[in-house]
Amino acid sequence: MLGSSSGLLPAPPLAKNSKRAIRYKRCTAKETPVRLPSGGSKKLLYHSRFCFPLRISYNDRVRHGFAISAVLTDDSTMTTVGDDMENIGLLSIDPDMKEALRNLRLDIKNLDLIEKKEALSTVSGPLQLRKHRLSGTSMDGMAPTTGWKRMNLVFGVLKYQILVEIQQFPHNSRVKFRFMQGNGVWVDRIPAWIKYATVDPASFGAPYDGVYWDPPTSERYEFKFPRPPKPNAPRIYEAHVGMSSSEPRVNSYREFADNVLPRIRANNYNTVQLMAVIEHSYYASFGYHVTNFFAVSSRSGNPEDLKYLIDKAHSLGLCVLMDVVHSHASNNVTDGLNGFDIGQSAQESYFHTGDRGYHNLWDSRLFNYANWEVLRFLLSNLRWWLEEFKFDGFRFDGVTSMLYHHHGINMAFTGDYHEYFSEATDVDAVVYLMLANHLIHNILPDATVIAEDVSGMPGLGRPVSEGGVGFDYRLAMAIPDKWTDDLKNKGDLEWSMNEISWSLTNRRYTEKCIAYAESHDQSIVGDKTIAFILMDKEMYSGMSCLTEAPPIVDRGIALHKMIHFITMALGGEGYLNFMGNEFGHPEWIDFPREGNGWSYDMCRRQWNLVDMEHLRYKFMNAFDGAMNLLDEKYSFLASTKQIVSSTNEEEKVIVFERGDLVFVFNFHPENTYDGYKVGCDLPGKYRVALDSDALEFGGHGRVGHDVDHFTSPEGMPGPRTCVVYGRVEEKEESDDYNDEMSLNEFLAADGIAKQEDAEEVAGQAKVGKPPLVDGDGSGLNKTENFEVEDIGDDASDD
Repeated sequence: MLGSSSGLLPAPPLAKNSKRAIRYKRCTAKETPVRLPSGGSKKLLYHSRFCFPLRISYNDRVRHGFAISAVLTDDSTMTTVGDDMENIGLLSIDPDMKEALRNLRLDIKNLDLIEKKEALSTVSGPLQLRKHRLSGTSMDGMAPTTGWKRMNLVFGVLKYQILVEIQQFPHNSRVKFRFMQGNGVWVDRIPAWIKYATVDPASFGAPYDGVYWDPPTSERYEFKFPRPPKPNAPRIYEAHVGMSSSEPRVNSYREFADNVLPRIRANNYNTVQLMAVIEHSYYASFGYHVTNFFAVSSRSGNPEDLKYLIDKAHSLGLCVLMDVVHSHASNNVTDGLNGFDIGQSAQESYFHTGDRGYHNLWDSRLFNYANWEVLRFLLSNLRWWLEEFKFDGFRFDGVTSMLYHHHGINMAFTGDYHEYFSEATDVDAVVYLMLANHLIHNILPDATVIAEDVSGMPGLGRPVSEGGVGFDYRLAMAIPDKWTDDLKNKGDLEWSMNEISWSLTNRRYTEKCIAYAESHDQSIVGDKTIAFILMDKEMYSGMSCLTEAPPIVDRGIALHKMIHFITMALGGEGYLNFMGNEFGHPEWIDFPREGNGWSYDMCRRQWNLVDMEHLRYKFMNAFDGAMNLLDEKYSFLASTKQIVSSTNEEEKVIVFERGDLVFVFNFHPENTYDGYKVGCDLPGKYRVALDSDALEFGGHGRVGHDVDHFTSPEGMPGPRTCVVYGRVEEKEESDDYNDEMSLNEFLAADGIAKQEDAEEVAGQAKVGKPPLVDGDGSGLNKTENFEVEDIGDDASDD
């Protein structure tokens, strides 16, 4: 985190339009033993493994060593947290949370302890369903017949009938689910646990059919490659398989695996985050209105095709995360969960009844996380994707909506703890997320789990073992808002270096963030990508290298590189980019819908633009690969050393250190600085490690890469450029000099982004040099400085 001699820490991320920030004192984390009662019921147990110090009832049947043994209460009354909070591990890191938690009133009367019914580590609904294989006489001794056949089966709290079409219920049979509603009417539905669902593509608005998916061994995909090691810092490529084709159509899992994954690896990403994998009947929902939680989206292929994609990613050294939606569900009745009666307590479905069960802005249903069957369903869902498909983790969508009864609507979070811990907090949802993270990391200790949360709830990114919610990272969602505001509403000289630096470093101590300048949210109709904001219509006429770049394009490419790079280098402990934005894709995304005549024209990625050698898109793509390679070589994202030494408003310069690298960003549209001195923590010789102004990145080549920079006891780049300097040991000079220079030469060869060369280039691009030793980032006072040469001639603002 940001080093500071005063010990003050950054506040939580601020939501858009927030006006106030707060600071926290640094404390040392420590483990606190769990205090168990001596026996009997109605005793108090304050468990260090939970975010909230809950008043609970102790049950001798609970295994003491199990991490969720303090979730249950038999007390049906509202309870108030007491004064004894010493055993909440999170409070030893941030004691300022104590007062906010003290008056939190919690009602957890409906939370049933999962461990009493089945071990959390073995929650496996789909696996248990396999015991009831639909194969002839396997159920109730009923012989197979042609046509529809009713079969009674008891599962969970339900008694239902399965209706199966086609003799002997073979693989690929259509399946229906029949149950009686509260009014006595029998209805046919797709089973909630269905693993595959299809629709007639020739019939608009046709209902989905459940499909019994159990291919023979000869047709079942077998994984060939092990999972890659968990990266120290994820460099994430966010992708949507369906819209990844260069043609206006839905792309397939196998085409994505063969054509797009090599591009991702060639640009030195180590993680792929897949959107819209879970079945959703409305394509334009971007995958966020899920209808069938255990089913692979059939538009892009079948379950075996998705396994091929994930295995191919693993073979390239790419981890694969799923964008999972457990915050809400599709409102559809015919092909979704809406309308199922599961007969649990007073709740009549998977969802809350009344207004609490609907999200008005999203037109979707909201889960009842206090219902044991709902917990079982959702936890089983996570295990299904981890084990059956070998995903390496999840990005949880809509976490802010889950955490609060107000769902974050019309809320400008300021950092006040009472905004996070009050009666507005949905404790049922918080406990579900803790259970989910506990389960995921029990099944796959190396899993990466990311929360999409704009509120900045304290403890969200800390382990369950010390009272946190358990996420590994949260998305730094305020950063793209800052860039959008500056780009749309301020002239270049009005940009504040202090505000930019603050926005990028404004995150909670010890809670990791994934930084991004733009994701899919900034790419859809109604918004613009950074490249589109910067260059607009010039992207269609001024991108040819055969003519001189117009001022707008020159400015646009320069700032595109700088914005993405400073966001990566200073904004978090990981980085994310959405598919196509690495090369400044000129189009937004627009899914087929009534408003555009159901067109696929804007639901694609124009890979041909980056493959054409005479177009300037290749420069942004090359720099994207080089900055990822810089982290692969130096591991600066995983370093705890982060020191901002200068934010000069007049000169528009930001200087900071991350790991053992010194970063110098000059945002001034005109000024070049000669002999500019910058601070550094370690004395010695420095050389250029990456330069955005290099010719191969579309720059002007104003930086000499064969110049050594030496520190001195005392103590810039040209306009719109950024330069990174790496310290060089004398003994490394003869051996490593070519490696140092290769970062700027990376991706300069002809055809680098072409599909046929990508896998070979990916292998060649790996440097494999271990990171240098991190500093502790404990102070801002510099004892050493070095002088940076004059970089560039004057450039005028457009």
